[in-house]
Amino acid sequence: MRLLLIALAIILAHAAQDPEVAGSEEVAALLGVKELLVDEFGHTNDWSASDSSPCSWTGIQCDDDGFVSALNLGGKSLNGSLSGLPLARLRHLVNISLEQNNLAGPLPPELSLLPRLRFLNISHNNFGYGFPANLSAIATLEVLDTYNNNFSGPLPPELGALQSIRHLHLGGSYFSGAIPPELGNLTTLRYLALSGNSLTGRIPPELGNLGELEELYLGYYNEFEGGIPREIGKLANLVRIDLGFCGLTGRIPAEIGNLSRLDSIFLQINNLSGPIPAEIGLLSALKSLDLSNNLLSGPIPDELAMLESIALVNLFRNRLSGSIPSFFGDLPNLEVLQLWANNLTGSIPPQLGQASLSLMTVDLSSNSLSGSIPDKICWGGALQVLILYGNQIGGALPESLGQCNTLVRVRLGHNQLTGGLPKNTLGLPNLRMLELLDNRMDGIIADAPVSAVELELLDLSQNRLRGSIPRAIGNLTNLKNLLLGDNRISGRIPASIGMLQQLSVLDASGNAISGEIPRSIGSCVRLSSVDLSRNQLVGAIPGELAQLKALDALNVSRNGLSGEIPRELEEAKALTSADFSYNRLFGPIPSQGQFGFFNESSFAGNLGLCGAPTARNCSVLASPRRKPRSARDRAVFGWLFGSMFLAALLVGCITVVLFPGGGKGSSCGRSRRRPWKLTAFQKLDFSAADILDCLSEDNVIGRGGSGTVYKAMMRSGELVAVKRLASCPVNSGKRSSGSRSSHDDFGFSAEVQTLGKIRHMNIVKLLGFCSNHETNLLVYEYMPNGSLGEVLHGVGTKACPVLDWETRYKVAVQAANGLCYLHHDCSPLIVHRDVKSNNILLDSNLRAHVADFGLAKLFQGSDKSESMSSVAGSYGYIAPEYAYTLKVNEKSDIYSFGVVLLELVTGRRPIEPGYGDEIDIVKWVRKMIQTKDGVLAILDPRMGSTDLLPLHEVMLVLRVALLCSSDQPAERPAMRDVVQMLYDVKPKVVGAKDHSSSRELSGSTRMSSGRLIDV
Repeated sequence: MRLLLIALAIILAHAAQDPEVAGSEEVAALLGVKELLVDEFGHTNDWSASDSSPCSWTGIQCDDDGFVSALNLGGKSLNGSLSGLPLARLRHLVNISLEQNNLAGPLPPELSLLPRLRFLNISHNNFGYGFPANLSAIATLEVLDTYNNNFSGPLPPELGALQSIRHLHLGGSYFSGAIPPELGNLTTLRYLALSGNSLTGRIPPELGNLGELEELYLGYYNEFEGGIPREIGKLANLVRIDLGFCGLTGRIPAEIGNLSRLDSIFLQINNLSGPIPAEIGLLSALKSLDLSNNLLSGPIPDELAMLESIALVNLFRNRLSGSIPSFFGDLPNLEVLQLWANNLTGSIPPQLGQASLSLMTVDLSSNSLSGSIPDKICWGGALQVLILYGNQIGGALPESLGQCNTLVRVRLGHNQLTGGLPKNTLGLPNLRMLELLDNRMDGIIADAPVSAVELELLDLSQNRLRGSIPRAIGNLTNLKNLLLGDNRISGRIPASIGMLQQLSVLDASGNAISGEIPRSIGSCVRLSSVDLSRNQLVGAIPGELAQLKALDALNVSRNGLSGEIPRELEEAKALTSADFSYNRLFGPIPSQGQFGFFNESSFAGNLGLCGAPTARNCSVLASPRRKPRSARDRAVFGWLFGSMFLAALLVGCITVVLFPGGGKGSSCGRSRRRPWKLTAFQKLDFSAADILDCLSEDNVIGRGGSGTVYKAMMRSGELVAVKRLASCPVNSGKRSSGSRSSHDDFGFSAEVQTLGKIRHMNIVKLLGFCSNHETNLLVYEYMPNGSLGEVLHGVGTKACPVLDWETRYKVAVQAANGLCYLHHDCSPLIVHRDVKSNNILLDSNLRAHVADFGLAKLFQGSDKSESMSSVAGSYGYIAPEYAYTLKVNEKSDIYSFGVVLLELVTGRRPIEPGYGDEIDIVKWVRKMIQTKDGVLAILDPRMGSTDLLPLHEVMLVLRVALLCSSDQPAERPAMRDVVQMLYDVKPKVVGAKDHSSSRELSGSTRMSSGRLIDV
C-alpha cells in the first residue's frame, strides 16, 4: 500500500510538471483572476476558457516550458481586490505588475507562496491596511514596489530578511513609527525609498551597512528626530541621496565627503544648521547640490570650486553670509545657480557665464549684492532665467542682454540700475517676463524693435524713463500686464494699444502722457484694471471702455479730461472701483449699475459734476456747455477757485506738519488731528505710530472699493498688511441716505465683529485695528503670495506661481474648511457675502485663507434669510436669487464658492468676453461640457497635459463646483457636505497630503523648478 501511495505521488508530481496539465490549471486560475478584477475597458476580453494555453492572452507571458511566468496588467484601470484571487496556483510566476490601477483592500499574504517571484509592482493603487510581514519569505524577490498606496501601521522588521532584494520602494503611503534597523541587513539592496510616509524616530545608523546601496530616498512628510547619521558616510556606492523635507536638525556630517560616487545631494526644506561642510568639495562626480530652505550659516566654502561636474547649486533660503565666490564663474558645467534669500554681499563674479556655456538659471535675489550685472552672463547663449531683484546692483544693463534670445524671465526690480533698455530687449523671441520696477533707469524707451510676441509681463514702473510709449506696442500680442507707472514718459498713448487682445492690467499712472485716451482701448477685451491717473490727458473719456466686460478697476483721476462721464459705463457690470476725481468733467453722474456703489471721493475735484453721490443738484447746476460765463462771472469764479486752492494748500501743509509719517493719501474730516489708538487681539510688538509710518504710496499693494491695502514692515522685521478703509464711519458726520448707508463704515464694524472673535487656520488673522474715531486701519497677518485671483489670472505687478492640480485641490479644500467654520462652527453663523478668488489669500506655503469680511453678516439661524437694502458682492459671484430678491443666507456663499472652484478648474475669470451669450463662467461651463470636447475643452492648460492629470479627480471637483453653483438654493449642498465631497476626491489624501515621489521631485525636474513665486 505504501508503495502504491509513493507511486501515485510521483505520478501527480510529474503531472504538475506536464505543461498540458499545468496549463489547464493556470487557465482556470487566470479566469478566476478575470472574474474578480473588474475590467471596464475589456482589456482581458481575449481571456477565454476555450484556450488550452493562456500564453497569447493580453498581459500574459510564458516561460520556455509553457508555464505562466508574468502577469502584466499595469495601467488597465482595473477595480477590485486581490483577496481571494487564486494567484498562489500560478506557481511559476516570476513577475506580477499591477501598477496604476484602482485596486484596493489588503495585500494577500498568499503571495508568499509563490516560490519563484522576483518582481512585484503594485504601485499607484489603493491597497491599504498593514503590510504583510510574511512577504519576507519570498527568498527570490528582487524588486518590491508599493509606491503610492494606503498602507498604514509600522514597517515590518521582517523585511530585513529579504535575501535577494535589490529594489525596495515603500513610499507614498501612511506607514508610521520608526524605520526598522533590520533594514540594515539587506546587503543586496541598491535602491531604498521610504519617502512620503509618516515615519518618525531617528534614521537608524544601521543603514550604513547597505554597502551596495546606490539610491536612498527618506524625505517628504516623514518627520525624523535628530540629524543625518555619520554612518551614511560608509555607503561607498551611493549615487543619489534625497533626505528633503523630513525635519532633520543638526549639522551636515563631514563624512558625506567620503561618498565619492555621489552625483546628487538633496537635503532641502529641513532645519539643518551650521556651515556647509568643506568636504563636499571632494565629491568630484557631484552634479546636483540642493541645501536650500535650511538654517545653514557662514560663507560658501571655497572648496566647492573643485566640483567641476556640478550643474545645479541650490543654496537659497539659508543664512549664508560673505561674498559669492568667484569660482562660480569658472565652473564649466553649471546650469542652475540659486542663492536667493541669504545675507550675501559684494558683487556678482564678473566672469559668471563665460566658462559655463549651459548656464540657464541665475537667481541671486533678496541679498545685499552691489556692483553691476556681468557683461557676459549670457555668453553661452543658454540663459533663460535671470533674477536679481531686491539687491543694490547698479550700473546700466549689459547690451548683451538685448542679444540673449534664450531669455524667458528677467526680474531685476528693486535695485539701483541706471540707463535704458538695451537695444532689441523688447524684441527677444522667447521673453515672457521683463520686470525692472523701482530702479533709477533714466533712458529713453525706444520705438523699435518691439516684437517679443511671447512677452506677458512688462514692468518698467517706478523709474525715470523718458520718451513715449512705443508705437509698435501692439506687436506684443501676448502681453497681459503693462506697467509703466511713475516714470517720466510723455507723448500720446498709441492707438496700437488696441491690438493687445490679452492685456489684463494697464498702469501708466504718474507720467506726463498727453493727448486723448485712444478709443481703440475698447478692443482690449480682457482688460480688468486701467490706471491712467496723474497724467496730462485731455478730451473725453471714451465710451468704448464699456466694451471691456471684465473691467474691474478704472482710475483716470488727476488729468485734464473734460466732457461727461459716458453713460455707457453703467453697463460695465464688473466695475467695482472707479476714480474720476480732479479732472474737468461736468454733467450728471451716471446712477445705474455699479455707479450706485461709488462714493463721493470717486468724483471729487470736478465742480461741474452733479447728482448722487455729490450734493450738487443737476437741475440747479448749469452745464458749462449750455451757459457761457460772462467776463464778470469768470473773474468771480477765478477768485473763488483761487481762494479754495489756497485754503486746501494751507490744510495740506498743516496735515503734513502734524502727521509727517502718515502717508500720501487723503483722510476723512479731522482724522489726523485726533490721537490714534491701537486695539490688539493678541500680543503685538509694534505701536500705532509704527503702522502710520508705513502708510505711503510706495507700500501700496492693493486698492479696492472698500479701501487701500499697504504692506508694512515693523521695526522687529515682522510684515503685516494694513487696510485703510475708504470712508469715515457713521459718527463722523451726516451722510446721504444712499444705497451704502447700511455699511458706510466700509466694513469696519463687520470686519472687527467677525475676525476679532474667530480663529481658524484657513481664515486670515486680524491682529488688531487702529482708529482715531474718524479713520480706521485694520491690521492683518501678511500673505506674501497675494490672492488666489491674482495667481490664477496674473493680476498685479509681481510674478505669480503657476498652480498645478495638487495645489489647486489643496486650496479648494482649505478655503472650503474656512467657510465651513463660518457656517457651521460659529454661533451665530456668519455669511461672508463676498466670497471670490480675490478674497482667498495665499501664504508663503500657498495655503489658503479666507479674507475680507467687510460685507459679512451674522445670522441667528441657518434656516433664515435676511433682506438687504441693495446687492453687495462682486459681479460674477453673486447668487441669482440674491440679485433678484435681495435675500441672502449661507447658500449665497456656497454659490460664490462654486464659482471659485470653476476658476480653479478652468483658470478663467467669472466674467470674460469669450463666454458670449453665456454671460458668466457658470453658464459657459454648463454649455461646454455638453459639447464634443466636453470637460477637456475647459481645463486650464497650465495644470499640465491632460495625459498626466488625474482626470477623475478634476471631474469630481467640477461636479462639486456645479452642485454649488446650482440656480436653485435648495439644490446646493451645505458647506459641511462640500468639504466632505472634496475630501472624497482623494480619500487617501485626507488633509491634502502630498505623496510626491522623491524620484519625481529630483533631477531635471528639480533643476527647473526654482522658487514657487517665480514659476
